[in-house]
Amino acid sequence: MNALSARMLTRNRSLGPRAGPRGCGEEPAPPGRGEAAAEARKSHSPVKRRRKAQRLCVAYEGSDSEKGEKAEPLKVPVWEPQDWQQQLVNIRAMRSEKDAPVDHLGVEHCYDSSAPPKVRRYQVLLSLMLSSQTKDQVTAGAMQRLRAQGLTVDSILQTDDATLGKLIYPVGFWRSKVKYIKQTSTILQQRYGGDIPASVAELVALPGVGPKMAHLAMAVAWGTVSGIAVDTHVHRIANRLRWTKKATKSPEETRAALEEWLPRELWHEINGLLVGFGQQTCLPVRPRCQACLNQALCPAAQGL
Repeated sequence: MNALSARMLTRNRSLGPRAGPRGCGEEPAPPGRGEAAAEARKSHSPVKRRRKAQRLCVAYEGSDSEKGEKAEPLKVPVWEPQDWQQQLVNIRAMRSEKDAPVDHLGVEHCYDSSAPPKVRRYQVLLSLMLSSQTKDQVTAGAMQRLRAQGLTVDSILQTDDATLGKLIYPVGFWRSKVKYIKQTSTILQQRYGGDIPASVAELVALPGVGPKMAHLAMAVAWGTVSGIAVDTHVHRIANRLRWTKKATKSPEETRAALEEWLPRELWHEINGLLVGFGQQTCLPVRPRCQACLNQALCPAAQGL
């Protein structure tokens, strides 16, 4: 064998049987050492598959009464005074005659019903401002004198302070009320076109107007129940009957306590009802407990 033939034979052996095309019926050559190791690793390594996220649905079986019906939210028990419903029935019975001063001299009776709506609302607000720390009879007298002069925003602003003071005297704190009436009337003319605001927040922002006046103004002037109007009578009686969860120290605190439990449909009624009851029976000093239908149900009466 010459040198050229030897080199060709050596090259063919190094390439092995894979170098050329495989004939029909030929078995594949066994893999090399590196390929065998790779195949072994593939055959023994686990196949990693991406798991599809599954949603877990949990169903609870309701009672027979709940099936087919929409579930209602749980109702949190609300505190309410003991015997308050019977006490209210008794007060209504004692007030059935509607003969207390508030029934014919209150704010509902102090304005000119024939005046334009804007003027009527202004007169309602003015009567409420005068009524603070003043008996209904005195307030009604002052309103009558003011109306005789023509009670409008313009007429009040054209009246000097001395004359206005004489017209409203002897209402409580009449000097301060002259100042408040003038200031409030100016604001109403400049900001509200001579009308009164239609919200509690704007009403209490006026000089000389408190929360009780604002809620009553909303009810009488605008026909809207915005809250319970609490004056000294309502404040006193609510505490005597224990209609507040704890003793309250101010009318505004009493209002908040009452509104927590008293049904809203009673808010409009409660002021006039308790004011008249306080004027006739549940007096500030020496209340007439012997004549009261709630004597056996009233905690304060038990201590007298």
